[in-house]
Amino acid sequence: MATPDFISALREKIGHEQLWLTGVTAVVEHDGRLLMVKRGDTGAWTPVTGIIDPGEEPAVAAAREVLEEAGVVAVAERLAWVHVLPPMTYPNGDRAQYLDLVFRMRWVSGIPYPADGENTEARWFTVDALPPHSHGFADRIARALSGDTAARFES
Repeated sequence: MATPDFISALREKIGHEQLWLTGVTAVVEHDGRLLMVKRGDTGAWTPVTGIIDPGEEPAVAAAREVLEEAGVVAVAERLAWVHVLPPMTYPNGDRAQYLDLVFRMRWVSGIPYPADGENTEARWFTVDALPPHSHGFADRIARALSGDTAARFES
């Protein structure tokens, strides 16, 4: 994952101390299929994820990350889940903990491909044939696909 400039600037001041960051998970649906990317750093299949830039609207961040990482234009339909991820330590020693906002997204255009080098693959999968993924991402996908209509976004 590429480190945003604002985080690099903070790291110059605080070193490896834990940062509290806000991220997004974008569960993009199109014709009964979900967009998944294969991460270049871990090889794991996940929905598109990313960090919200300072002052950026979360739904805009989710759409930006989908475009940057997979070359797909998508819009947020609804906020599906807000939760806190466990603290993590990156291989370089940096520590972080994330407030994750999970969005159900609707495909608008584009054919997925690994657009920014963070991923090695980007493609559609039917919901019943998703590639192996962690329990944490299974929870996020399930919540995004649930029928709950809270926090709906209109385009």
